[in-house]
Parts: sequence; structure tokens; C-alpha cells
Amino acid sequence: MGKPEFVYVTYIATTPEQLWRALTDGEFTKKYWFGRRIESDWQIGSPVRFFDGDSDALTDSGVVLESDPPRLLAYTFQNEFDPEARKLGSSRVTFTLQPYEGMVKLTVVHNDLPSEEIAAGFREGWAPILSSLKTFLESGKPLPQLRVFEEEGRSRFEESRSKS
Repeated sequence: MGKPEFVYVTYIATTPEQLWRALTDGEFTKKYWFGRRIESDWQIGSPVRFFDGDSDALTDSGVVLESDPPRLLAYTFQNEFDPEARKLGSSRVTFTLQPYEGMVKLTVVHNDLPSEEIAAGFREGWAPILSSLKTFLESGKPLPQLRVFEEEGRSRFEESRSKS
């Protein structure tokens, strides 16, 4: 049996190019991800860094594994804010963008997670972020109170990590 994973599929009324920009441009991510900024040049082997919107502190990092704009993006994902979580190692996040009847089908797979409990925490964190992304691209406004939902997912991740 493989390691736990999170899979999320949604359809967004946008273009693959606009969705790619939303996933890879730090100024864009700040708009729907409560200020969180992503940073990379998106070349295979390059670092990926996530910065907190309030403090601009590094929260997560990774390395680009695959980059085929605007169709496929994959990178490793490693917690940086909690020394105990760093001991769990990195996981993998893959975004697949497919045109579909004037929209884009977005599939997100977060896998190689160390336990089902940690996967559950990521599910709670990713779902509102991706919903906010969809809402923002379609309406120009992110989901309200997104930070609360993502922080609940992060808290669940921390609780499950301490049980592992």
C-alpha cells in the first residue's frame, strides 16, 4: 500500500495561461491565498519557496520536479516553520491543467504524505485554498475568511505530526 495522498479536481472558468499564472506568480498567489507568496523561476531543479503574508517568513519550500507551462507543474513540498515537521521529509504536489469546454480542469495531487492523519490535515488546508483560487479567477474576489480554514488544516497537520 502506498503513502496517503490528497486528490482535488475542479473546473475553473479561465484559461490555462491565467491559471498557470495564478499558481506560479507570487503577486497573484497573495490575492487568493491570504497573502501567501510563492517564489520560483519554475525551472526543473529550482527551489520553490512559500512566504507568509503577515511576516514574510519562509513557511514551506521545495524543488521543481516538472514544469510544462501551462499544462503540468510538480514540486516537492517541505514544511519549514516547524523543526519536528521537517523530520517527516518532503511530499510531492502536482498540478495538471487541461482545457475542457471553454474552462480548465485542474487536478491537484499531493502525495507521498507520511500518514493518513497528516494527509487529512492537508485536505483541510488545500480545499479552501483551491476553492478561493477558483472563486478569485471567476469573480475577482477570494473566499472570505480563508485564513481560518487554512490555519485549521495547519493545526490538524501539527496535531497529527505530534502523534506520529
